[in-house]
Amino acid sequence: MSYPLVILLCVGLLHQTEGAVRMDKLSDNKICGDAECSYVLSMATALVDFTAPDCRFINIKKGQMVYVYSKLVPAEGAGVFWSGSVYSERYVDQMGIIGYFPANVMKEIQKFVEKTVKIPTSDMDFYCD
Repeated sequence: MSYPLVILLCVGLLHQTEGAVRMDKLSDNKICGDAECSYVLSMATALVDFTAPDCRFINIKKGQMVYVYSKLVPAEGAGVFWSGSVYSERYVDQMGIIGYFPANVMKEIQKFVEKTVKIPTSDMDFYCD
């Protein structure tokens, strides 16, 4: 790889995180379907409305379907959060936005992955735009 290309790549990465805000980590580990957390673990339905307290989370309406991509491993005494994306033609503006939500407001209705991996979270898991 040539040096100008490396410099352009680094500048591009810095530009992407320029407006980002580093938030506290919610957990040190997460459970995923693969090492990149790209596989959908399950589909869940919201039991109640959930309003995001900050930019790490997503708003969810009662009855909405959510693709679950990862499940945070809770620290002792901490809440359990999952990460996912809303699935619904009615909420097309929210589709593809991934964020956290409490597991206790969801009902898993279908599991897609049986074998999971536990991997460490990184600071990038909790950045906000």
